[in-house]
Amino acid sequence: MIRYISRMPDRAWEDATPRAVALLGSTGSIGASALKVIEAHPGLFRVAALAGARNVRLLAGQATRHRPAHLGVLDEAGAAQLRGLLPAGYAPDIHVGPEGYAALAALPDASTVLSAQVGAAGLRATVAAARAGKVICLANKESLVLAGALIRQICAETGAVVLPVDSEHNAVFQALRVHDTLLDGARAPDAVRRIILTASGGPFRGRDRAFLSTVTREQALNHPNWSMGAKITIDSATLMNKGLEVIEAYHLYGVAPDDIEVVVHPQSIVHSLVEYADGSQIAHLGTPDMRIAIAYCMAWPRCVDTGVAPLDLVRAGSLTFEAPDLSSFPCLALAQRVLASEARTPGGAGLPVVLNAANEAAVDLFLHGRIGFMDIPALIERALDDHDARMTSAGAATPTAAPAPPDAVTDDFILMRDIDHIEALDAATRRRVAHWAGAAGTQGTGNA
Repeated sequence: MIRYISRMPDRAWEDATPRAVALLGSTGSIGASALKVIEAHPGLFRVAALAGARNVRLLAGQATRHRPAHLGVLDEAGAAQLRGLLPAGYAPDIHVGPEGYAALAALPDASTVLSAQVGAAGLRATVAAARAGKVICLANKESLVLAGALIRQICAETGAVVLPVDSEHNAVFQALRVHDTLLDGARAPDAVRRIILTASGGPFRGRDRAFLSTVTREQALNHPNWSMGAKITIDSATLMNKGLEVIEAYHLYGVAPDDIEVVVHPQSIVHSLVEYADGSQIAHLGTPDMRIAIAYCMAWPRCVDTGVAPLDLVRAGSLTFEAPDLSSFPCLALAQRVLASEARTPGGAGLPVVLNAANEAAVDLFLHGRIGFMDIPALIERALDDHDARMTSAGAATPTAAPAPPDAVTDDFILMRDIDHIEALDAATRRRVAHWAGAAGTQGTGNA
């Protein structure tokens, strides 16, 4: 049964053009693709705000082209640099840091927010957009991993809308709309049997642990199908990206963890599937280009030209599928372990925060040459075990009661409503991972 995280956009938002869009993460790959969509349809979209963290020079170029009234950067030094790069006569308001991003997400002038920051840094802005009742085109999966139950409740209270930009979840979303299960769940409450997420398998599909222990940064960043930022590319190589998407699916669609499956599909042509009660499966196929998913959300309910070449099935050739190798790629299993905790108690006793923070810290250490590739899952597992032990010793062992619905309110959920608490646990986990990595001095053994 599908219980989508929010309502659908209303007619007033659909009819109002041009739509004022705040792009958070405009200098990343998702943001750059979104700007291409906007520029191709100037009558449909208007840029209200751009935020680009550290890439100040690129942000200045984007701002000069679109002239939004609001910009966002990571710190005051970046703000000063940005002011010096903007043309004479153009003086937008420049917002700084996480609170600045949250202010951009809640701008009265913006009806639509593209949440495309990388990692846990996007949480505050996504929550701010939800609290302001915006239509959120969500590319920041970590927001739902860290606070999915909270965001579901906020959407119910404010009428905010979440539209999924991740290619896999956008594919599921489209497949569900074909059956009308999102627009009127009461029409077919038990129509959906499973959600099937596809994974490319990354550059190391079929490799064993011995080979993976020798992987270099350059090898891991060489994705066979997609052009993405460094962090998500490493997540794809370890299958952690798919693990995070499994948790994201749980929060987006309200399905049971056992009803979410991952299959490896090396060609990245089938972006995901939905299986129905009659045994049929509806798949979304397309050229691997994020402009399709971005345009689907930002232009809803219109179907617009994205500039992406149509899929040529003859040239695509054979499409193959296989089960993921959880021995060589244990990150997916670790995420499934965390989802089991999340399903028992909203907030998962903090494990989703620990999973994401440990992964982000470990990936950063790998990218800087301080640990090996297989140390990434080893450090994540150690962080999860350490947190479980701390919770048990504090008398807060993981509950064993029957699963709670995603919008249930429990004491643990109330605790996880506190964004400051989430960020404190995130920071503490990162410190522990860095300490363990420094003390171990290993390079790829998986014993960090």
